[in-house]
Amino acid sequence: MIDFLLSHEAPVRLGAFFGVLAVMVLWEVLAPRRRLSHPRTRRWPSNLAIVALNTLIVRLVFPLAPVAFAAWAAAKGWGVFSLLDWPWWLELALAAAFLDLVIYLQHVMVHAVPLLWRLHRMHHTDLDYDVTTGARFHPIEIALSMVIKFAAIALIGAAPAAVLVFEVVLNASSMFNHGNVRLPAALDGVLRLLVVTPDMHRVHHSVIPAETNSNFGFSLSWWDRLFGTYRAQPAAGHEGMTIGIEAFRTPEDLRLDLLLVQPFLTDEAAQRATYAINRDQ
Repeated sequence: MIDFLLSHEAPVRLGAFFGVLAVMVLWEVLAPRRRLSHPRTRRWPSNLAIVALNTLIVRLVFPLAPVAFAAWAAAKGWGVFSLLDWPWWLELALAAAFLDLVIYLQHVMVHAVPLLWRLHRMHHTDLDYDVTTGARFHPIEIALSMVIKFAAIALIGAAPAAVLVFEVVLNASSMFNHGNVRLPAALDGVLRLLVVTPDMHRVHHSVIPAETNSNFGFSLSWWDRLFGTYRAQPAAGHEGMTIGIEAFRTPEDLRLDLLLVQPFLTDEAAQRATYAINRDQ
């Protein structure tokens, strides 16, 4: 089964992406958590165009996908796991968890370093919060993330199967925890002991910097609790909180061309949107 999935990596990832996207869109229609402030027809074309653009750039810039790179690194004998003789299932679980930790630390880093925040803030300037927000990242940030991911794979010698599982889960988690979906409070409380839920991650998209600089996790919720960046709820409540960044609040800021040049803006408003992590505003 593993060999089949690895030999069909692209269709597996593509099928998982569209499958989860369809489920989340239907869920958002049937049980939305918040009323959208802008129509989907204004936001979704840019958000989905960014997904297509990022996919194209990654394929052009990086000759190997993460799974193929993992196979190449394994053939070279790179990484910690190449020195160990542990059960494959334990290595798979540990590798996937380690890669998730790396993504958490990367997420903290792009909030902490002003230059990297200029790239990452495009993700935060969406004026609503739904499944498409989970795939809205600047192409340069995606390229940076790929480099970090490759380094992490080489460091531990993650098996191709572990990388495939991690990639599918990461993409699915990002769409799930950015979903504008309603979960029963009791179920949300249980789920967030293990995974990042929509209500947990939505806090991270608050316009309030102290809330923006919390809940950095994508898949596992453990890292925020372990490193002290966990915040249970937004101060204004989920229906009352404001999504986005103060400096970018016009409908024009949702245009694809303006999103792509946003990291390079030098006007006063853009400068106000640059802040160090956990600095009071």
